[in-house]
Amino acid sequence: MLQPPPARPGQPESEIDTPALVLDLDAFEHNLDRMAALLAPTGARLRAHAKTHKSPVIAHLQLARGAVGQCVQKTAEAEILAWAGVPDILVSNEVIAPAKLARLAALARITRIAVCADDLAGIAAIEAAAEAARTRLTVLVEIDAGAGRCGVTPGPEAVALAQRIAGSPHLCFGGLQAYQGSAQHRRSPAERAALIGTAVEGARRTVEQLRQQGIACPIVGGGGTGSFALEAASGVFTEIQAGSYIFMDADYGRNLDETGAPVSTFRQSLFVLSQVMSAPRPGIAVLDAGHKAVAVDSGLPLVWNRPDLRFVSASDEHGKLEAAPETTSPKLGEKLRLIPGHCDPTVDRYDWYVGVRGGVVECLWPVAARGAMG
Repeated sequence: MLQPPPARPGQPESEIDTPALVLDLDAFEHNLDRMAALLAPTGARLRAHAKTHKSPVIAHLQLARGAVGQCVQKTAEAEILAWAGVPDILVSNEVIAPAKLARLAALARITRIAVCADDLAGIAAIEAAAEAARTRLTVLVEIDAGAGRCGVTPGPEAVALAQRIAGSPHLCFGGLQAYQGSAQHRRSPAERAALIGTAVEGARRTVEQLRQQGIACPIVGGGGTGSFALEAASGVFTEIQAGSYIFMDADYGRNLDETGAPVSTFRQSLFVLSQVMSAPRPGIAVLDAGHKAVAVDSGLPLVWNRPDLRFVSASDEHGKLEAAPETTSPKLGEKLRLIPGHCDPTVDRYDWYVGVRGGVVECLWPVAARGAMG
């Protein structure tokens, strides 16, 4: 059930009801502009990943800064964006269920829609949906870029699937999907470069073999917040699918450069605002934000601008803090910003973004695709 907004425009941040998903608009806009500036000289285009933000409002802000479209993981996410006027959407994932493919085919009447496949049976299912809807669907062949998840082996197997797609009157071959997810959180630049180097070589080889068969490859897509600079500089990848850069999180903050410093020039813009609900003894405080308020799959959250406080454990509705010795413990009722370990599943816990600038609530945006798993 959609929850009422936890704030209203014009309120001070201190009056936001907690827990709440707070977006620092200055940092957020910096991140939007920074990605556009970084990609501009490379020739690679941004197809930002909406599985991070789940918001047509944010999608349109990215499009306004030059993004060519959005990618999603689920049919339901594609529907939310298409109904809100996003003009170009890639489901960067396989879709097999006939009912979901029928929904994608219906979207092709109102937006440019594409989907991935890594199997002949999957291609046949997409083809049947397109034929039934009397439309054409664009299909990208997903290659295994090294993560060992979805995708066929680069080279002849991928070329054979592309030939099958290109030969169908109901389908259009759109290119290759080559996302290397396991590279995104490798801490050292050498580790990231090695993994992305393998992905680039596999994609390059496949593109060349497609060319030899007379098949153009308009899109080679992949790249995430942890590796996009490598794909963008490769001369092979044409589209970058980074998503978390707009928000950042504690886990991406642990990626390092050659000097051992944090590599990212993006700013932390997404927070969970929480409140001290109990201060039972010195050095201990309990927040109203636990598992249900902030994702912990990539580690416990950090307390923003309070290195003296450590978030040490979470239960469903409680987050326990420990204060460093000789530090003033948070007081009952005090509000603190938390940096989530993983931004994507944290966003999916909320109905609203509360946009804040200069300590004042400026806007409320619905997390329109929250829970869109179908």
